[in-house]
Amino acid sequence: MFTDRRTGVTWRTGATDRPGWTASTIKLAMAADMLARDRTGSITLSAADHHDIDTMLNFSDEAASDRLWKAYGGDAMLARFRSELGMTGLAFVPGFTRTTYWGFVKCTADDLAALMQHVLTRSDSADRTSLVAALRGVAPNQRWGVWGAGAAQQPGNKDGWSFESDSYGKHWVTDTVGFAGPDERYAVAITYQVDPAGSLADGVHAVSDVAALLFGAPVPAPITVPEPDG
Repeated sequence: MFTDRRTGVTWRTGATDRPGWTASTIKLAMAADMLARDRTGSITLSAADHHDIDTMLNFSDEAASDRLWKAYGGDAMLARFRSELGMTGLAFVPGFTRTTYWGFVKCTADDLAALMQHVLTRSDSADRTSLVAALRGVAPNQRWGVWGAGAAQQPGNKDGWSFESDSYGKHWVTDTVGFAGPDERYAVAITYQVDPAGSLADGVHAVSDVAALLFGAPVPAPITVPEPDG
């Protein structure tokens, strides 16, 4: 899903309303929610919490994400993602012992696009500046997906990659949500449930090459494939 925020025109391909695993893209929603709540005084984030948010966004730190979810997450957080961030298709996946865990969530590409629009247009200006800088400064393991737009477009993204088992089979998921262009003009959300016969690298290159094509960048996109543990 690709939106020109200046003109309001949106381009879609595929079933952008079909739920799929969020993988670590949900961490951007967690960060946006916690920063907003801290700003209104409903929670008070410590220096350690802010550090965990930084590492959660920078290299998708799992331990930091778990600590933040334990302190501030749960059903109420997911409900706010739906009501405040526009992620109306978001839902926990049943069948797990820890059913209200950030890693057991599905959403649609439309939901991720709504999240990106919220961050770029409706969040507090200071929070927006912080989040945009964090997404532009991600570690090498997240330099793919929207990153494929190329350095000239000053992209930023939160990527997600996980190996899942469901009715589709055992397969990789590679998702990316972010922005590119002057003043973050273009918002992009791409989700991909990789064929069970495919690899993590296949999924990472697929979503990155879509982003590259959108921005006229070289294909295959010169990106970094992460280790299979994000």
